[in-house]
Amino acid sequence: MKKYKIEKMFKKMLYIIQIAFVMLLSCSGGSDDTTPEQPKAIIPTNLALQIVVSGTNSSNPNGDGSGSITCNASATNAVSYGFKIGSEAEVKNTTGIFNYTCTKEGLNDYIITVFAYSSSNNSISDFKKVAVFVTEKGPQLIWSDEFNTNGAPDVTKWGYDLGNGCPTNCGWGNGEKEFYTNRTDNVKVENGVLKIIAKKENYQGSEYTSARLLTKGKFDFTYGRVDVRAKLPSGAGTWPAIWMLGANIDAVGWPACGEIDIMEHWGYNPTFISSATHTPSCSGGCANTKVGETTITDYATQFHVYSLEWTETELKFLIDNVVKYSYKPAVRNSSTWPYTAPQFLILNVAMGGSWFSIDPNFTESVMEVDYVKVYQ
Repeated sequence: MKKYKIEKMFKKMLYIIQIAFVMLLSCSGGSDDTTPEQPKAIIPTNLALQIVVSGTNSSNPNGDGSGSITCNASATNAVSYGFKIGSEAEVKNTTGIFNYTCTKEGLNDYIITVFAYSSSNNSISDFKKVAVFVTEKGPQLIWSDEFNTNGAPDVTKWGYDLGNGCPTNCGWGNGEKEFYTNRTDNVKVENGVLKIIAKKENYQGSEYTSARLLTKGKFDFTYGRVDVRAKLPSGAGTWPAIWMLGANIDAVGWPACGEIDIMEHWGYNPTFISSATHTPSCSGGCANTKVGETTITDYATQFHVYSLEWTETELKFLIDNVVKYSYKPAVRNSSTWPYTAPQFLILNVAMGGSWFSIDPNFTESVMEVDYVKVYQ
């Protein structure tokens, strides 16, 4: 009887252990088989792109010439957008609005691609081609003086050649008779114009005074257009000039630096206006000096615009925007074409020269300059 009770208790305990073991295995196996739920992909739909070219109308079907465009994109389930112009880098934002300025001049086609991105970073894309017109901007003003402040000329723009050229270059190499000063008696800005005043007076051993202004060390340039609006002095013996010299003159000398005479006038030949070039191949008294001459009868009573257009291959001289002379050598080298380096501007009125005399009755005359402008 006792043995029977022990066996019964043992079987009961074994049953309980078996149940516990099965439950343990069941819990362990359930944990190993659990798989995390993957986030659901969200795909944008209904992508639309509108492109507005600034100033488009019936007269300007490709815009007003500014090149400005506005892109407006929208899509269902989109949280951000990306825009690409041609092969340029993508620009992203969350508004779907993108502004861009086309810069290539003339009428050109642009491929604009738009991307719509969802919160799951899925995307769709579309593109459109648009024709945009950009106005040719032409030369830009890079330097000017309009002489609007009375008094001395702007010292940040103009310096001076002073004296009579002695001892190294007496008479400035031309037999001139004046002594250049920076006095207000000879140079000043008044009523919106620069006045260079040549006078008959005894000064520093000379019988005449005047002024010669230059931008050397303050401004020089290579290639472009120069416009100078001026009224010239009168009287036999006057020699006004608007001209340029190579900024390397101190290193290479003249004429290797190159000289460009935009305008020269001699009072003894009053109706003739001259333009000229001076190069190592032909300068000074050279029989073949390249000179262009034209006739202006109201040079001293009316303002005229004296201009130079300087390119890599040609110099064009204009008066009131009409070409009067050009220099374009068939062979360009350091001898015929030193015009590959920067040049500076010069304004002056000389008195007398080695090949002409001054009217003994001359007392005073003025060159007036309304403005000087340089474009590139």
